[in-house]
Order: sequence, then C-alpha cells, then structure tokens
Amino acid sequence: MPSSDTRKLLGLIGLGVRGRGAVVGVQQVREAARGGKLQLAIAAPDASSNSLDKVLPLLKARGIDVLAGPPAAELGSAVGRESTAVVGIVDRGLAKGIRALSPMLMPEGRKEELG
Repeated sequence: MPSSDTRKLLGLIGLGVRGRGAVVGVQQVREAARGGKLQLAIAAPDASSNSLDKVLPLLKARGIDVLAGPPAAELGSAVGRESTAVVGIVDRGLAKGIRALSPMLMPEGRKEELG
C-alpha cells in the first residue's frame, strides 16, 4: 500500500475510534462481531499468530471482510496504543470509505505466508 494511502487509512481509522465508529483489539472486535455490529475489520499482517487465531476464524464464519492493514505498531499508533493486532469498524459509512481506499483482503494463511 503506498504511503499516502496508508496515511489516509490510518487517519480514517483514528477518526473512527475517536467518533466511536471503530473498536480496537481482539476482544472488542470479537464482541462486536458476535453482536452483529461489525462491518469490517483491519488486521495487522505482522500481528502474533495467537491474536489472529482468536479473531480471524470468527470473522470468517460471520462473513465479515478482513483487510490487510499496516503493521501492528502503525495501526496501534493510529488508535492511541503502542500496537494492536486488529481494529473493527462498526460504522457503515466509514467501512465503505475504508474499503474504497484499501481493497486488499487479508490472506487466509498465517503471517509467515504473507512474505
């Protein structure tokens, strides 16, 4: 993803978190998915396999798209954390904007397969 697109994506994610249109972290994303509120998820490709294993199967089962986002440190920085594995988007309009900006879906394999 080019750096200007990455900056735009991180800006949208940060806006979403501040406006309560996004949730941060594995547990909150899982809860939003179970509650039927989650529109989209952005996962850090370099997140630990343990974290991704806790959330990706549930998202796949619920039919929720997971985009491959920036590294965990950059994703975390956008939401006010040191790092984060996944951010969930609950606002439909925000999800639409992010999909338009970043159409790359997360591969179903592990991070080792991402290169």
